[in-house]
Amino acid sequence: MPDSYRSPKTRVKPSPIHGRGLFAIRPVRRGEIVAIKGGHILDRRALARSPALAAVSYIQIDDDFYIGARTPGEVRRNKLFLNHSCAPNVGLRGQIAFVALRDVAAGEELTYDWAMEENHRARARCTCQVPGCRKTLTGQDWNISALQRRYRGYFSPYLAAKISGSSPSAGKRARRAGPRRRPATRLRGHGRPRPGR
Repeated sequence: MPDSYRSPKTRVKPSPIHGRGLFAIRPVRRGEIVAIKGGHILDRRALARSPALAAVSYIQIDDDFYIGARTPGEVRRNKLFLNHSCAPNVGLRGQIAFVALRDVAAGEELTYDWAMEENHRARARCTCQVPGCRKTLTGQDWNISALQRRYRGYFSPYLAAKISGSSPSAGKRARRAGPRRRPATRLRGHGRPRPGR
């Protein structure tokens, strides 16, 4: 399985947001790559069949496709430990590369907003504790106009196409998005804090 990449300027440490997170141990410049997601390409059926531990380490790359681990044994090489924050310092460049949205000081936790890549029918309590926290996260937060403006240029390409209206399935798929059987968001903790990917 292709391993994920974490910059040598980062380390995984205990996080005040949830479990463990990815932290800058040296300054990171705006636009610098901090992580690249590796893994298997999974369709929604394969993701729904994944064991719970493997299912928490994916990211969504299209309405019907995800990239992540297949087995619990692969999670250690696959997980990025990027926790969610409603005031993130990391965004997406393309489908799988995560870049700094601003200069990041050594010691800061690297976080991104799951609205940048997620299109699911799910809800979870947010634990980021930043000023302006949304308190409740949904898999449809990419629809929020303020987030669309704030993260312009940092959404996964499939969501950027929906936002711009250039996706032929923008309306239909947005309504039925996410795995149908045993949604992975429930495996990550429906209504509870979810671990970093």
